[in-house]
Amino acid sequence: MKGASVPAVVGMPSPLFLWRFKAILFLLWGLCCCKIGWDSVMRMSADLRDLFLYEVFLYYNPLFLVALMIWLWGVNLWVFAQSSVNYVKVFDLAQTHLSHREIWRCATWLTLIVPTSMTAYLYLYSHGEVSLAASQPVLLYAILLIVLLSPFDMFYLSSRFYFLRTMLRIILPLQAITFPDFFLADIFTSMSKVFSDLERSVCRMVNRQVATIAWFEADSICGSHSIAIPLVLVLPYLCRFFQCLRQYKDTKEKSCLLNALKYSTAVPVIFLSALKYHVFPDQWVSFYRPLWLISGVINSLYSFYWDIKRDWDLSILTRIFMFKSPSTWTSLLYGRNWVYYWVLGSNLILRCTWTYKLSAHLRHNYLTVFAITALEMLRRFQWVFFRVENEWNKMTAKQNFEMSSDMPSESDRLLESNSHTIQELCHLHNVQDDQVAPN
Repeated sequence: MKGASVPAVVGMPSPLFLWRFKAILFLLWGLCCCKIGWDSVMRMSADLRDLFLYEVFLYYNPLFLVALMIWLWGVNLWVFAQSSVNYVKVFDLAQTHLSHREIWRCATWLTLIVPTSMTAYLYLYSHGEVSLAASQPVLLYAILLIVLLSPFDMFYLSSRFYFLRTMLRIILPLQAITFPDFFLADIFTSMSKVFSDLERSVCRMVNRQVATIAWFEADSICGSHSIAIPLVLVLPYLCRFFQCLRQYKDTKEKSCLLNALKYSTAVPVIFLSALKYHVFPDQWVSFYRPLWLISGVINSLYSFYWDIKRDWDLSILTRIFMFKSPSTWTSLLYGRNWVYYWVLGSNLILRCTWTYKLSAHLRHNYLTVFAITALEMLRRFQWVFFRVENEWNKMTAKQNFEMSSDMPSESDRLLESNSHTIQELCHLHNVQDDQVAPN
């Protein structure tokens, strides 16, 4: 009943205590995984250790990066929820959309499952159970695929369906391109290396090459020189390229063609770098490497310009360096000058670094590649703030313009009032004439 006193629940721990308890368990679990994994690696011979760690990295590195991207996306949503940016309207989400807490819950489960599987893989392989070790990544990938494609009303069915539908629209841009379509496609361009590693991992699982080192050979089916690597790397850029062409067909805006040109500049960077292992070293040094460097510089600078000018709507002369009267466009980070300097500098450096990482030069330096890919995701993470905020500002400006155009102006109201006054005077004059006429 309203107003009735509710007895306090005795013995229930506070939410802060539960959070600390979970954090301690998470830390203990992480230490156990590190200890078991380290002991398992130290049991191997030195000549086998590096090759085997490279294979383990191939299977679990993309899933770690996916978990990182989910964590960062949860941070994006949390910041938007604290600000005036209505991301629900920007992405046209349903009322049952995932909040930042639910996004973090998904990231937590993925962060728990992936290292556990990797630790089991290392332990079983080092103790001679090769077949059981080979089943660990296969089982992990199968479980994640089943959860993602499950048609049952569990594990956030509506959000999974929204994600899969958007992915289908990205691959087949047969309908008008919406903001979520090209937004997710832009994120996928930053995850091209993740998709490439996923392709190699699945290729090895299909060909039953898990827990072996045959993949290191150049002529193997899933080897490091496979033609599928550059094809998968370029796929997100091609999807975004065709999206721009579709947008031009619908809107006839020339900026869509310029955007398509930006994504096409990534194609020569990827395929020229793939030629390094298919041509003679003298040909590479004298002819192909200069072309690769020129194409890489063009792609980096063009992408950097498009980020600040188009995606973020930041003009260098009026909104970055003239801080005495900063633009009122930006409401999320308004007035913080250092943020703009940081975004400009870090975006330019990481754009160049990411373009360099697309080459085949670093293919076997897996720790360097992992660090560069993680930095690219951090660059995309900060890109999201400005891109979504810019879209929200455009939406609110459009709504304000439509409201102001629907409302009558001051001159219209004055003309309308004057016409009413003239009509009333004419009506009064006619009445007086009718009263005078009989006399």
